[in-house]
Amino acid sequence: MYTFSNIAHLQNDLRAGNVTCQNLVQDFLVRIKEKKHLNIYLETFDNSALAQAKKVDEKIKAGTQGALAGVVLALKDNICYKGHRVSASSKILEHFTSLYSATVVERLLAQDAIIIGRTNCDEFAMGSSNENSAYGPVLNPVNEKTVPGGSSGGSAAAVAAHLCHAALGSDTGGSIRQPASFCGVVGLKPTYGRVSRWGLLAYASSFDQIGPLTHSVEDAALIMEIISGKDEHDSTSSSKKVDAYSSDINIQNKKLKIAYIKDCLDNPSLDAEIKTGIEHIIHKLQQQGHVVEGVDFKELDYLVPTYYVLTTAEASSNLSRYGGVPYGYRSAQASDLESMYKKTRSEGFGKEVQRRIMLGTFVLSAGYYDAYYGKAQQVRRVVRDKTNAILKNYDLILTPATPATAFEHGTKGADPIKMYLEDIYTVQANIAGIPAISIPAGLTKNKMPFGLQLMAQPFAEHFLLAASKYVETLL
Repeated sequence: MYTFSNIAHLQNDLRAGNVTCQNLVQDFLVRIKEKKHLNIYLETFDNSALAQAKKVDEKIKAGTQGALAGVVLALKDNICYKGHRVSASSKILEHFTSLYSATVVERLLAQDAIIIGRTNCDEFAMGSSNENSAYGPVLNPVNEKTVPGGSSGGSAAAVAAHLCHAALGSDTGGSIRQPASFCGVVGLKPTYGRVSRWGLLAYASSFDQIGPLTHSVEDAALIMEIISGKDEHDSTSSSKKVDAYSSDINIQNKKLKIAYIKDCLDNPSLDAEIKTGIEHIIHKLQQQGHVVEGVDFKELDYLVPTYYVLTTAEASSNLSRYGGVPYGYRSAQASDLESMYKKTRSEGFGKEVQRRIMLGTFVLSAGYYDAYYGKAQQVRRVVRDKTNAILKNYDLILTPATPATAFEHGTKGADPIKMYLEDIYTVQANIAGIPAISIPAGLTKNKMPFGLQLMAQPFAEHFLLAASKYVETLL
């Protein structure tokens, strides 16, 4: 099997004839079958992937290939690909075939990427462990007793297990960065509006963003460059110019000014080894002449409650479309219209999705709207303003990506609050709408990876990627 290091080296080998796209796809399909017990892929797209590989091989011979020629990618099972199934890992969309492709998929294919399959995830992207899928949990390839994180756990695990070159996930409150941290890969959440959401099955529309999971920052930069930009199908997508993220990915001897959030490092939930690891990174940066200073962020304890009030409210609205009428699962036990809706939704949705729909319906209900949803919107603005105020004085904000390394299956599912608190360090970026990345920062004594999170000003992906590559090299 071909040994992949990064996209640039892969494409050099493809041009030299050392490997072909068809060989790459065939090797991945064999390896995916060998690793079937990890439950990473819900489905592989054998025929279309091999057909695309053949087409790209011909382009490489002719010298007309695109920027992602030969890159084999996986899609999280909430991103649409025309003529292929998409289910958000939910029974309610079982056997549903997409009628169109997401904008990100169209842009990847236009640059000759090869899409090999759809990866398992928490149902409708609701979860932090990938244990909420209707099709069973994903095992972390680093340690199969542990979870890969969620909700993009399948995508992170696919990259970590070398079952694709890169993958796309979606991030609503950390769903790219948390599994990236747990699996030891790079995960990037773009600025809200930087990447089109057209073709992404919605969880919370004002939070969701599609982003890459890769082996290196350099690969993430190239994929981001392709998928970013204005889209006429998504009115929330930004018309701001997309930089050539991959062509000049260095900080050019700039001395960085970085703020680390003291409330994160001093939080009692933070694993002692991760704290020591992050402090070691801070010290390394300071030794290199960069300014790294602690700042207060007393709103830390309000982040998770604010996030869950707002996202469940939006989920309640977004998921109302799944009632068994136009498409998807419909209960066979229904006797009239009312029972059809009740039985279809109670049988088709899993427990966690039902819980969040009910929470969202409650916070939007008469008499509670102002007390919960309205108040959460006010707190969201405070968090955004406070975050932006820090970023006016500093180039980056540094925190751990997660409070601990990957936990064992079944240890947190019984207590939703414990599971929700897994997002304590990642939700800030989604609430504020800024870009954030998790890069592998080391291993703890149990040989499990943990991630370092960096956040930057809105639409500063180019700088964030350049700084992240510098830190990646430093580590």
